[in-house]
Amino acid sequence: MKRIVTVGMFAVAAGFAIVAVVTPSDAATSRPGTEEFAVSHATTALHGHRAEVAATDADQFQVRNTTVDPNGTSHVRYDRTHQGLPVLGGEVVVHLDKAGAMRTMSSQPLAAPLAVSTTPAVTAAAAAQAAKAQFHGTGAASTPSLAIDAAGSPRLVWKTSVPGVADDDGEKVTMTVLVDAATGAVSDAWPDHETGSGNGFNVGTVVLDTTRSGSSSQLKDPGRGGNFTADAGNGNAVFTSPNDVWGNGSLSNRQTIAVDAQYGVAKTWDYYKNLHGRNGIAGDGRGSSNRVHYGSAYNNAFWSDSCFCMTYGDGDGTTFNPFVSIDVAGHEMSHGVTSRTAGLRYSGESGGLNEATSDIFGTMVEFYANNPKDVPDYLIGEKIRKNGQPLRYMDDPAKDGRGSASCYTPTVGNLDVHLSSGVANHFFFLLAVGSGARTINGVAYNSPTCGAPAVTGIGNAAAEKIWYRALTTYMTSTTNYKGARTATLNAARDLFGATSSQSKAVAAAWTAVAVN
Repeated sequence: MKRIVTVGMFAVAAGFAIVAVVTPSDAATSRPGTEEFAVSHATTALHGHRAEVAATDADQFQVRNTTVDPNGTSHVRYDRTHQGLPVLGGEVVVHLDKAGAMRTMSSQPLAAPLAVSTTPAVTAAAAAQAAKAQFHGTGAASTPSLAIDAAGSPRLVWKTSVPGVADDDGEKVTMTVLVDAATGAVSDAWPDHETGSGNGFNVGTVVLDTTRSGSSSQLKDPGRGGNFTADAGNGNAVFTSPNDVWGNGSLSNRQTIAVDAQYGVAKTWDYYKNLHGRNGIAGDGRGSSNRVHYGSAYNNAFWSDSCFCMTYGDGDGTTFNPFVSIDVAGHEMSHGVTSRTAGLRYSGESGGLNEATSDIFGTMVEFYANNPKDVPDYLIGEKIRKNGQPLRYMDDPAKDGRGSASCYTPTVGNLDVHLSSGVANHFFFLLAVGSGARTINGVAYNSPTCGAPAVTGIGNAAAEKIWYRALTTYMTSTTNYKGARTATLNAARDLFGATSSQSKAVAAAWTAVAVN
């Protein structure tokens, strides 16, 4: 069970402080198995092990969220500031046993305490202009704010958002941009939404939970946090029906793909709740929304944290079908889960892990739904293209011919995140299914092992639980592939035991994609 905790101040040493849920009196009275107990003991442990995270009196840690497992073990995630500035990639997760003793910590390794000047040589206005120039900004950049970027060599940066056009494919997006506050050069950037792709528009005849409003019904789910679907081509108006009958299976009816979107959201909600105990994307029972018929001949779909919503294009009708179906919803909503847990930065190796997480859970949602019109498979977007060619292959990502990585190399983080994600997609297929040739639900697969020994799969049920726990408990915003190996091994140990066949399979699957 995961809750977002209320915040108060608890100073544990002069200069060094942790913003936490407890007060000194709470720490003495809290009971094992409670969030208060976890935070009080994690706070003490973090202070006692401050050298391991290179913390000094200039650092503070604020509780972001706390997870207490059914067996009493717990995990407290902290955000970090240094001299009052947020540290991007500086979060720490303290893992405790049921008695409150620290087992380990997850964090971005720092070679030494932060020694970054907090006085910028570049003005905020110059940083905003540099960010806008880099990404062909079409509107005003947000007011830049100072932060310390701890990914790689720590540096002082200006962080801003720029509405405009990304360099890679000309797509209109809003970019989060980091500008080096010493040189004025753009040091990193990523879109404020994550893009994905999924299956075709027709899920067949399905049952939808809707809301009655006056003499008509709204395409709004009262039992799943109020999830709803709106028409982006009609002022984002929520779809309504006088008789609670939606769409007719034809694209000439604007409600048809709204049915696919709403059904996909419902199945994704149920997947996370029934298999992982997660109550909605943010874990707070709050629903999200869909926008369909976005843009004109728009060949994409994306999740945006700012609106807490999924947006789907209709496709161009020539090369692509509409981007709305079961695993599209699973993929996009999983970006929201990632943003509210590990927060994997959408660039470099962490960006590949972010994108792979959505492919993995989008695929698992498809298996969970088990819709006869969209038979579950380990192919990504096989119904998006009109010619039936998948966008990505989990068994051997390099088969896409676009440069997706099946095996890890030290330069994989330089690839687009939809290509570097292949390493984790391949790992998950090997973990769940295994290596070699096989046919599942009529689809033939043949997964290689990058020169390593053959791998025996442990099945979807175990593999998806391991990935979910690794994401929500052990990964942080800058986790790379080596860190993902450690995170999944920790998760497998927690769930099945350190010497279990599942833990051994995790190690073997990572070795089989050259992550050692």
